[in-house]
Amino acid sequence: MTVTGPAELLATWEAGLAERGAARALLLHRAARPDAAPDALATAPLGERAADLFALRRTLFGDRMEITLSCTVPGCGAALECELDAGELAAARPRPPEGGLRVDEGEWTVRFRLPAAADLAAVAAARPPDGTTARRLLAARCALAARRAGRQATAEELAALPDPVLKRFAAAAEDADPGAELTLEIACPECGAATPAELDIAAYLWTELDAWARDLLLDVHLLAAAYGWSEPEILALSPLRRRYYLELCADA
Repeated sequence: MTVTGPAELLATWEAGLAERGAARALLLHRAARPDAAPDALATAPLGERAADLFALRRTLFGDRMEITLSCTVPGCGAALECELDAGELAAARPRPPEGGLRVDEGEWTVRFRLPAAADLAAVAAARPPDGTTARRLLAARCALAARRAGRQATAEELAALPDPVLKRFAAAAEDADPGAELTLEIACPECGAATPAELDIAAYLWTELDAWARDLLLDVHLLAAAYGWSEPEILALSPLRRRYYLELCADA
């Protein structure tokens, strides 16, 4: 992975302050793969994006990831903790079969591609009234070819795929792209119940990047005030040398 410098990371952070959700995730993905075309990032399978973000997290902050949450059992609420390895999660990349995902269900034969971030954004923008409608919109966007009873399906038929086809598509996509969604089951040390939690690596990484950026800007402020250096000059210093100069300022 190309290591993004502090100036580029600060620019990503600054741009992300005005964004939310999917837009922030795309900014982080660009930081992880600065040489990739924007269209390639938007159409990458969700598991590929997650793997790229885990790899970026590993490069910036190391392998060890700490997850904290509270037990959801009524009357318990104990603090739960677990650790994940960013390096291991970065290795979990999609394994789509050649030609796409084939679903044979009843009179239907459909070939799908794996969902991408652009598909989720389009479905969200359509504001479907319920989950089933959202799944149908997503499946229709990801369909590469569809036949019903031996003939090519119409656009209207494709937009109304039956539930069994949707379920088979979801199962095939999960099998081919297990990193698209990461669900944890954390056992409570107090009541013993398992609390499920979905890890959104984009949100997790953004929280870390936000804290890092604010700390770095404070360092820039202190060193600029002490030595009169510009921001680019301070960012060009290694973290170790910046820390040493800050210690000298504190001792002065």
